[in-house]
Amino acid sequence: MSGAGAAGRDRLPSLTGLRFWAALLVVLYHLSRQVGTLPWISDAAWFGRSGVTFFFVLSGFVLAWTYDGAVVPARVFFWRRFARIWPLLALSVVLSVAVWVWMDRDVSGTAITATLLMVHAWSPDPVVFTGGNPAAWSLSDEAWFYLLFPILLASLAPRRARTWAWTAAAVCVAAAGVWMAGALFTSPTTRSWALDYLPLTRTLQFVLGVCAGLAVKRGWRPRLPLYAAALLVLGWHLVLIPWSHAVPGPEWYSPYSASQLLSAPVFAALICTAATADLQRRRTLLGGPWMIRLGHWSFAWYLIHEVVIRAVVHVSGKPVSGYATAGHWLLIVAVSLTAAGLAYEYVERPLERWLRKAGPSLRTATPSPAAAGEGVNPRLGQGASPSSSS
Repeated sequence: MSGAGAAGRDRLPSLTGLRFWAALLVVLYHLSRQVGTLPWISDAAWFGRSGVTFFFVLSGFVLAWTYDGAVVPARVFFWRRFARIWPLLALSVVLSVAVWVWMDRDVSGTAITATLLMVHAWSPDPVVFTGGNPAAWSLSDEAWFYLLFPILLASLAPRRARTWAWTAAAVCVAAAGVWMAGALFTSPTTRSWALDYLPLTRTLQFVLGVCAGLAVKRGWRPRLPLYAAALLVLGWHLVLIPWSHAVPGPEWYSPYSASQLLSAPVFAALICTAATADLQRRRTLLGGPWMIRLGHWSFAWYLIHEVVIRAVVHVSGKPVSGYATAGHWLLIVAVSLTAAGLAYEYVERPLERWLRKAGPSLRTATPSPAAAGEGVNPRLGQGASPSSSS
């Protein structure tokens, strides 16, 4: 998971509000599995790790929306992405390792190094892809998406809308194929890594987001109302409840991987309808000042909340009653969300600005005409002002 670009989220405030709800889904998932369950809420959020799928689709959408037509050198794009996600990643790893040490747990130096280099999700070893900060595995996938994005944009942006539609359909079908390929794995651990963590598998969701972002940027507007798209997402998660009761969790056809691999289309529909509402200047509950603020905090909340869960459970143990569970949930949400707000204001934003100023800029990265003709400086688009880029 990563934050959306500044320009994109300012122009599409409902997408920023949606980020908070997706992060909340992940938080409720971890609270249910690591602290204790609450009636109804935990049933609906038991497979809430699908919120990461939302962020992968959103990442592709916002990057396509932001950079389509923008003349931005690739090295400027890569530096901006690094400045956007790495400072908070480093902070979360420091906090996570500190809690591990405080809990007297072994800490893998390999895992920490791989996490900071954002390559940890490529390893099938659970110690490596979760050891630095368990929630940070998705940033390894995001780093891979960023490397692919200039190629994807150069390949898809010049094409017609029909190509984007066929590509979107193809990646949705491929995702179903990947899920069914889970039957080929005899080890649940290996299957979980290959289907749920491996960047190659999750690339399908990012590509779907890129296609959706290009389509909306170029003028396509879905006819589906925003409330109907939200009901689709809710209905999908409610369907997972009886499914989980009917199929043992370790089986490949249980809803665990399905909830993540098959949910991308409904999330894409939600993102497109929310963006359309903003473009048509229709007010939504997602675009209010507090929703935008919480959306800005969502990246930090995603990275920090699991660390807070571990610390609280280590101190107090798991609750034994429903009231105690509710109290633990409220405490963890309050502490982690407050910490996320502070991290956003005093770490994420200032360090991102400082790194952007310290790194290559659009002016300094602009090559001479001769160098550009020799392909020395690849770009992410052409023919538009870079002022809309993030």
